[in-house]
Amino acid sequence: MPTQTETLEQRLKAQAQRLGFAACAIARADAAPEAGQRLRQWLDAGRHGDMLWMEDRAEQRASPRGLWPDVRSVIMLGMSYAPGRDPLKLADVSDRGRISVYAQGRDYHDVVKKGLKILARWLVEQQESALKVFVDTAPVMEKPLAAAAGLGWQGKHSNLVSRDHGSWLFLGAIYSEIALEPDAPAVDHCGSCNACQTACPTDAFPAPYVVDARRCISYLTIEHKGPIPEEFRVGIGNRIYGCDDCLAVCPWNKFADAAAANKAFIGRAELAAPELDDLLALDDAGFREIFSGSPIKRIGRDRMVRNAAIAAGNSGEPRLIARLQPLLADGDTVVAEAAAWAIGKLSAKEAI
Repeated sequence: MPTQTETLEQRLKAQAQRLGFAACAIARADAAPEAGQRLRQWLDAGRHGDMLWMEDRAEQRASPRGLWPDVRSVIMLGMSYAPGRDPLKLADVSDRGRISVYAQGRDYHDVVKKGLKILARWLVEQQESALKVFVDTAPVMEKPLAAAAGLGWQGKHSNLVSRDHGSWLFLGAIYSEIALEPDAPAVDHCGSCNACQTACPTDAFPAPYVVDARRCISYLTIEHKGPIPEEFRVGIGNRIYGCDDCLAVCPWNKFADAAAANKAFIGRAELAAPELDDLLALDDAGFREIFSGSPIKRIGRDRMVRNAAIAAGNSGEPRLIARLQPLLADGDTVVAEAAAWAIGKLSAKEAI
């Protein structure tokens, strides 16, 4: 039971913890004024690639009040998905696909939003007010706002880094018209470390704290719909959905405790190390069955098979040619082209 001396902010954070959030902090709605300018510079440089939705709603994304003029406080929340094993351990397992840690469990959109809605109802019961909840799909600058609230800082890989949870936090936001007491912003603790920069297989960081999505494996395997540029294909290796390299090498992850991760994000066994043979044989029905309830379902069968074909080409396993050959006549021309590229690589390997 709350005591008479507990503030609304303290009770809010305690309630968030009970709902499975590993972190909760508050920022003023105008706490990250520089974020909008950095966003515009990034967009003007074309570093968002095909993600035109970021440009279409840039003004709303630039600041919380651009999206909702009445917002006075931003409550930032994080759910841990700290992995129980090394995300890089499959790097040399050539016949298996690598799926980013965040996508091996339940869809974080559903899990985080459910928690946000429950917390929002609780807050309205404490003090009647208008509010809005957001998880990733709205024009919200989650990472700068989380840094302004003190959940962590944006590392040189541009993602949030927490002293307590490393790089493994899903972020959600509650915009409130209540003027809550803000927390102190986080301090950058990256120092001279450049581990995330040098770990990137496709050189996606033109400068510290700046990512060029057009070169990023997460973007290329998830957001990009067309053929993956050939200059990045070898660098993709056996990654079939996302990439954890820049996150996994961060030294601050040594403080992340897998036991603190929300149980909903524990990886499904069949997504831990799927066989490329099986992925190459997927049809639409098979894709939907395997990836039901996963964030992976959003990319659809064609992009997954395209990614698996690239991984097969990098595998050095000529036996996969038999799996790739039927894809030469695939209804999706992007899949067919990726299969042809992979067969060419594997045929050259076999000849050698």
